[in-house]
Amino acid sequence: MRKFKTESKKLLDLMINSIYTNREIFLRELISNSSDAVDKLYFRSLVDETVKINRADLGITVAFDADERTITVSDNGIGMSKDDLDKNLGTIAHSDSFEFKQSGLDKAGLDDVSPTDEIAADVDIIGQFGVGFYSAFMVGKKVRVVSRAYGSDEAWAWESNGIDGYIISEAERASHGTDVIVYLKDDTDEETYSSFATQQGLTNLIKKYSNYVRYPIQMEVTKSRMKERPADAGDDYTPEFENYTEVETVNSMIPIWKRKKQDVTDEEYNEFYKTDFHDFEDPLRTISLHAEGTLTYDALMYLPAHAPFDMWSKDYKRGLALYSSGVLIMDKCEELVPDYFNFVRGVVDSADLTLNISRETLQHNSQLRAIARRLEKKIKSELAALCAEDREAYAGFFKEFGRTLKYGIYSSYGMAKDTLADLLLFYSAKEERMITLDEYVAAAPAEADAIYFAAGDSIGRLANMPIVTTVLAKGYDVLLCDENVDEFCMMALQDYTPKDATEPDGSTKAWPIKNVGGDDLGLTTEEEKKKAEEATEKNAGLFDAMKEALSGKVERVAVSTRISDAPVMLTTEGAVSLQMAHLLKEQPGSDEGVPEAKIVMEVNVDHPVFAVLKEAQASGDAQKVEDYTTILFDQALLVEGLPIEDPLQFAQRISALMK
Repeated sequence: MRKFKTESKKLLDLMINSIYTNREIFLRELISNSSDAVDKLYFRSLVDETVKINRADLGITVAFDADERTITVSDNGIGMSKDDLDKNLGTIAHSDSFEFKQSGLDKAGLDDVSPTDEIAADVDIIGQFGVGFYSAFMVGKKVRVVSRAYGSDEAWAWESNGIDGYIISEAERASHGTDVIVYLKDDTDEETYSSFATQQGLTNLIKKYSNYVRYPIQMEVTKSRMKERPADAGDDYTPEFENYTEVETVNSMIPIWKRKKQDVTDEEYNEFYKTDFHDFEDPLRTISLHAEGTLTYDALMYLPAHAPFDMWSKDYKRGLALYSSGVLIMDKCEELVPDYFNFVRGVVDSADLTLNISRETLQHNSQLRAIARRLEKKIKSELAALCAEDREAYAGFFKEFGRTLKYGIYSSYGMAKDTLADLLLFYSAKEERMITLDEYVAAAPAEADAIYFAAGDSIGRLANMPIVTTVLAKGYDVLLCDENVDEFCMMALQDYTPKDATEPDGSTKAWPIKNVGGDDLGLTTEEEKKKAEEATEKNAGLFDAMKEALSGKVERVAVSTRISDAPVMLTTEGAVSLQMAHLLKEQPGSDEGVPEAKIVMEVNVDHPVFAVLKEAQASGDAQKVEDYTTILFDQALLVEGLPIEDPLQFAQRISALMK
């Protein structure tokens, strides 16, 4: 027995148990090695006229024997000599594929080859590190390799248990190529290794990890068919079935994302989406991208028509499937799409990515970031185009995924607003439809210089709020926001710079975004301000009594300059609105440290109810002032869609008033 030419026990144990985290990838690694071996032979045929092969005959075979508990991966590639076996398999981390690439053999002599030959024009050897083969020991207690080098009459076998060393001996093989036979470990309570040695188990692994290896991967599959009906069978004949076997190509070979867009039908794109991403409906939009340059990659992405059932669960994972040379590296690579585009599904395939030794993660995230930036711009442009070209379809998309875009602005503290703000839709109280911020600005009066919104629990309630109707009466639109993330999104936005709106001097103006329930909106005339000051001074005693009646619930009671059809309304000072304070209190663990809203009770001094309050104050009926003030405060909370502190007391006071 020969010893491994390294500190074998330590290094091999490290690779088997530490480098790889998923046992099922052993088949991916063995198939990738076989693909490399076939590639090498094909490339050699391009530069050496003595090598006579037919590319159509090249391929890979996967077989299993459930009784013997073996899995065999075979190829008719370049094969290995006795010395090759010793060097490539006896020296851990020696990569013959890497040497092949470094030597330039994969490029040499290809100048005269037709550029239409994709393989010749785009060399794509997969292996780099020379450790993938040893992943077989994650599932195998013994591995036997039988290989015959192209042009040789001799075949040799390499055999090892992955612990002590290996044996090389003479063997028999009909033609050039390599067989890797994995003898599966015994099943345990934790691992059922025998599940790999099944037709379904192997087929699933091939389709998951190696579906787009460029050569056919064939398996002998067992099928069932009805036996031929005997000629003398009577009316009571019961059909009989029999099993038979046939060789099938399991993998697709040519990935749909590498084909030119004009060569793929919408039906093919849709079918790939529904099959690979487990959706019953066609996608809303298909995005295809082929990039060349410092990083060459292909991307195929989809905008789903509906949110998946687990979209808002903690187990939901975003990300695109990441392939390297047609081999699956990561099922969901989160780094490829930002969280606010977490609904995008698709694949990215690049041979230029620098992978780590296990091919499970990346070494240089800068490569991934460069791809991600390009993909983000592409997704943004496709969404903007959909919004402009098909508003009905975009409105449907926004109903499903708009919350994600809004949360993206809030969670990034406004950093993502340049990407997302013009994609947002809000309900216009004036136009009674969903509009963009650009459309709000375009339809605003000439004197307007701000975007107004109201936040609450329903569009219908918001539309009838006194402050909303007042702002509408002045000719300004109000965006009605009924999702709990809306106000946080608006706060993070702070302002919006329209895409196409320019000032006379050519500059663009940022429009501040204002909550109609917040501080002064800037809509009050000087005459209205003067009238309010006079009313405040005249009724200072009553306002003090009303504030005292509310026992610290409000910062102050003030004359309103912005309501005309209601006796009172509640506004706030500072950044925290009534709705926001309520939402924050509803969050788990919010018993302490939640900021309070600084509430101002604005009074309509022209309303008949105020005259009743004045009369009660003048007659010295302090209880009546307290009761009326409390009722008005609770009513204003209900108008806002917020809970009142003591519903029973509210009902009692209303009953007393009715008497």
